Amino acid sequence: MKEYTSDTIRNVALVGHGDCGKTTLVDAFLATAGDISRIGSIEAGSTVSDFTEEEQERQITINTSLVFTEYNGAKLNVLDTPGFADFLAEVKGALTVVEAAIVIMKADAGLEVGTEQVWRYAREAGVPRLLLVNKLDKEHTDYDAIIQTSVDRFGTGVAPLQFPLNPGPDFTTIIDLLKNKALVFEQNGKGTYTETDIPEGAADRAVSLRETLVEAAAEADDALMEKYFEDGDLSPEDIVTGLLKGIREGTVHPVLCCSGETNVGTGRVMELITEMVPAPADMGELIGTDPKGGDAARTRDDSDPFCGQVFKTLSEAHVGELSFFRVFSGTLSSGQDAQNSTRSSKERLGSISFMKGHNRIEVEKVHAGDIVALVKLKDTHTGDTLCAPSDPFICTPIPFPKPVIRIAIEPLGKGDEAKLSTGLQKLCEEDPSVRVEADPELQQTLLHGQGEVQLEVVTKKLKSRFGVELRMFEPKVKYRETVTKPSDAHARHKKQTGGRGQFADVRIKLDPQPRGEGYEFDNKIVGGSIPGRFIPSVNKGVTNSSARGALAGYKCVDFKVTLYDGTFHDVDSSDAAFQRASSMAFKQAWKDAGPILLEPIFIVEVTVPDDYTGDIMADISSRRGKVEGVTSEGPFQVIRARIPLAELFKYSTSLRSMTQGRATHSREFSHYDPMPHDVTQKVIAQAELDEEEED
Repeated sequence: MKEYTSDTIRNVALVGHGDCGKTTLVDAFLATAGDISRIGSIEAGSTVSDFTEEEQERQITINTSLVFTEYNGAKLNVLDTPGFADFLAEVKGALTVVEAAIVIMKADAGLEVGTEQVWRYAREAGVPRLLLVNKLDKEHTDYDAIIQTSVDRFGTGVAPLQFPLNPGPDFTTIIDLLKNKALVFEQNGKGTYTETDIPEGAADRAVSLRETLVEAAAEADDALMEKYFEDGDLSPEDIVTGLLKGIREGTVHPVLCCSGETNVGTGRVMELITEMVPAPADMGELIGTDPKGGDAARTRDDSDPFCGQVFKTLSEAHVGELSFFRVFSGTLSSGQDAQNSTRSSKERLGSISFMKGHNRIEVEKVHAGDIVALVKLKDTHTGDTLCAPSDPFICTPIPFPKPVIRIAIEPLGKGDEAKLSTGLQKLCEEDPSVRVEADPELQQTLLHGQGEVQLEVVTKKLKSRFGVELRMFEPKVKYRETVTKPSDAHARHKKQTGGRGQFADVRIKLDPQPRGEGYEFDNKIVGGSIPGRFIPSVNKGVTNSSARGALAGYKCVDFKVTLYDGTFHDVDSSDAAFQRASSMAFKQAWKDAGPILLEPIFIVEVTVPDDYTGDIMADISSRRGKVEGVTSEGPFQVIRARIPLAELFKYSTSLRSMTQGRATHSREFSHYDPMPHDVTQKVIAQAELDEEEED
């Protein structure tokens, strides 16, 4: 197979809100390139890039898939990414290895919250963005409204390069402002077209939009701007030059249009990708670190030592683990030795493959800029860097999003704990957006992720790959106990047996501390009423007892204990005796100090279309939440609120239901707050019930 170098490779990620047509568009690309005879169907499970059982069953993209094709003299590596909110962490990985994001919007829906989110991800990653309005064959499309909304939200760098002449069920024709022609696509599913003059009825609109495009190109380059002022226009070559620079620098975002399902417009989209998306060699140095933490850089061509990053791990039946890998610099050959600089381990590279969905085409050598699949790496996982052993380099870590959901799990089968642990470790290595936590305080294993559907997929993988069936249930909440007023307590531990007895006598004072101050122990013993060697034992007794408060058995926080008096016995006093006495004193003091329960409060940000703002705010109030503010971001409202963790179980599912899947949220722990009395009584009653069941 032909070898492609960093100047002839184009790497793009298709990103966008769910159901915007990314997967069908990949098939349209392949049909246009002649790789497949017809476009597959999501409903029939026959598309190239959605090939796993979970994807075909749910009819959504779950895993980023890698598809390559050859077109217009270039190798196109296309990453089809999920649009469903639970799997948007996959987008973060994909955006670290491409030179452009093709942000896809539905012609009949416009700018959706998922579009906004992936745009932000791409901007934060410094990835150039092009907009593609898809599904122009549907009814009720409004291309002009989409353009205006995009300009309002993403800035004046949004510049239409095309517009549809006849959107709707009979959509066949696109006006291309760069060619200054009408492109009439044949209805043969192959993406081919003929060029004709722009019809008179569309001429004025073409002139107006072309002027916007020329201005965007001119503004990207000072020399072009001067030429534009002098001549009043730019040549097609100058427009391409300006657009290329603007795209690369993230100041210009051309808008294209198509229908992936009918393969209208996709042939021209592929041409424009090869002409306007920067090649890897155009993107400047790759910045990372050396193993000692110092800054390091690599050129994105074959001249520097080999380095690259695993951005996705996929387990495939009969093959094992496939590691999707971007070669940033140098060349990569089968059988090559590599250094995993992230984990300081060695790897011997086996087969290297180009991917078309689940089909692998093995190659012997690839160059800088390419994206490939590596098979059965020994100790390399998602996010890890592989490099030349002689010249270590570590790529910037992939910024996976924080979890927004947690659930408690336990194996149904007896003795499956070890298999569960092994399976969870493996799945978390494959997908760092999933996290497992064995919580000793709650005595539960917690699974954290991006949404309920994602966690369901994880549990299905545990069953199919590791033979472990799970019970999933609502996790406990880490409540805390604290006190509201000072108290004083005296306790004496005295026990006489046939031999040496036990004796300790302590007097302590208990005071509340400001929220978040934790525990403080103050020794005020004077005159030796308690010898110094026993003081740590008093502290230890208090610490041990404070692990389970008197109200509901939760950890005690934000208090100060002062040891101010006591007595001892020369023979019978011991560390154990003083631990026992201080424990008794603390428990009594705690009961007398007005104990209350505290609950964890989380900051929650909900991004939602304006139409649903009222419903979301009402729901927040029903969850005992407090709205702190609402800000506008284009067509969306961002609601910031503080909500108790106890009220957030399955919140992502509820949010999706309330907004027809058009809202997203993030959450982060904020602080602990006192609980309302009625809620406190329920928690105490449940704690007493749990204790009875344990007994």
